[in-house]
Amino acid sequence: MKPTDIKDPEYFHKVVDCQYACPAHTPVPQYIRLIAEGKYSEAYMINWDSNVFPGVLGRTCDRPCEPACRRGRLDQEEPVAICRLKRVAADNKDEVKHMMPQGPFKPNGKKVALIGAGPASLTVARDLAPEGYEIHLYDEHKKGGGFMRSQIPAFRLPEKVLDEEVNYILDLGIHTHFNEYVKSLKEVLAKGYDAVFVGSGAPKGKDLPELKGRQEAAANIHIGINWLGSVAFEHTKTIGKNVLVLGGGNTAMDCCRTARRLGGENVKVVVRSPFAEMKASPWEKEDAQHEDIPIIDNHVPKAFVVENGKLKGMTFEKVHAVYDDKGKRSLVPTGEAEVFFEADDVLLAIGQENSFPWIERDLGIEFDKWEMPLVDKLTFVSTNPKVFFGGDAAWGPKNVITAVAHGHQATISMDLFCKAKDMAKERPSPMVNLVSQKMGIHEWSYDNAVVNDKRYAVPHAEKAQTLKSIKKEVELGFDPFMGFKEAERCLNCDVQTVFTETKCIECDACMDVCPTACISFVENEDAEDELRSVLKVPAKNKTQDLYVSDVLPTKRVMVKDENVCLHCGLCAERCPTSAWDMQKFFYNVTKAGKG
Repeated sequence: MKPTDIKDPEYFHKVVDCQYACPAHTPVPQYIRLIAEGKYSEAYMINWDSNVFPGVLGRTCDRPCEPACRRGRLDQEEPVAICRLKRVAADNKDEVKHMMPQGPFKPNGKKVALIGAGPASLTVARDLAPEGYEIHLYDEHKKGGGFMRSQIPAFRLPEKVLDEEVNYILDLGIHTHFNEYVKSLKEVLAKGYDAVFVGSGAPKGKDLPELKGRQEAAANIHIGINWLGSVAFEHTKTIGKNVLVLGGGNTAMDCCRTARRLGGENVKVVVRSPFAEMKASPWEKEDAQHEDIPIIDNHVPKAFVVENGKLKGMTFEKVHAVYDDKGKRSLVPTGEAEVFFEADDVLLAIGQENSFPWIERDLGIEFDKWEMPLVDKLTFVSTNPKVFFGGDAAWGPKNVITAVAHGHQATISMDLFCKAKDMAKERPSPMVNLVSQKMGIHEWSYDNAVVNDKRYAVPHAEKAQTLKSIKKEVELGFDPFMGFKEAERCLNCDVQTVFTETKCIECDACMDVCPTACISFVENEDAEDELRSVLKVPAKNKTQDLYVSDVLPTKRVMVKDENVCLHCGLCAERCPTSAWDMQKFFYNVTKAGKG
């Protein structure tokens, strides 16, 4: 194999598994170390630069970083509680506004419209405002936040937290047009904007219009996302005693838990799929069950039961999952009798769809057969070069952190477009550096001790109290001490083992001292599979790279399996010639105007 090109910024980026897995590529180990040092404001700003909403995401993120955590590959340990550490920074920071860009900003003569005030649009506003753009933000509601405000209940995300982080952005000089529903994209374009960003989300909840009894019982059947919005804006304050929630995603979990707080005494979640295959995050399911809400799987809805014009419940067909040789699932009826569940109200949380009736079809924006706009996956531009999409509006429902990532990338494209530059070819590279952590021959500027350490549980408020109030936050978060202890579990994956061939005397000391046997000195092989097989411990995880040196004097090469390296630094401490060094790798995705 050819030597690894460690000058390629993406090589070490991929090794920092948590950051690589984060759609916004937040420098996770960097801010975790700052939390361990008690530098909460600095940790918050590292987050704010990348993911824009640390306080929100520290409570609600879908946590794509955590399954990637290297700690999870150690003796079946649980990953670091990355998401909840983000909240530690947000909860314990000092005043940080002075650390943010300070307006008024020098105008650049360009004017941009943002449709929808959700996380994608707010990210675009945050990135473009300091570059001198005049930003106009349109939303039908009285406050910004989009689905973060309308679909995430207050017992998960307190309004004051959302308001604070939304206002950080609005205070950058954003021209807000709240309580203004955009009825026509043509009218917006006619106002002379240089670019328009559509971040209107996926506002249409799926229904079961053909199911028997749907129309007769309409008064007591509610679309989940609409109902959550009605609760959030305090239009709905009660619900019936017996409640059925249909659906297996996070929205269903929010619906059932909200229903418990509005008077639902007998709340059930009914889902078509097996429990293990539900789309809801494991912790969301756990929280629902903790609040005494049963989740009944493998039940397909058949009919709404109506008597004398009033909803009485629903019938369901019992099914089981059958998989073909390609793993495709089919739900096959068991042949058992239909099941009846009593219900005063039914909440439908069976999915969301996009809806663009306000976008005229003569604006040069092409749509596919599902009525989704054709959007370039690199630049986020539609087939109309002035109109960009991001968040759920681009490719359907995702989550907050994905919307933020879309916002960053769309912003780069909009900035390039407004400067008449090529949006694909002139995209700026990320900012990266490598800095040695050496303080002495055997001393490092980071904590490199590796110990088995169980994940700390996040404290919760008493159930008897939280179920009484829609606004009482359930999770209390880590206090500073627990935050420090959890932060100490981080393995500092961004502190890289950097090998210098010309210093190596091939004593094999590093190989002997490595606790995971991830280092091998072997004869090189042309094929990667062959090289993986001849290592001291064969490297079977092909999703993780091999770090291969240039040919050494003995004609061998050094090969390190990145999959099992603990970044402990023992190789560098043992090396008599300093051929190994521990260097902190910092990768920061470029924002608009920073290239």
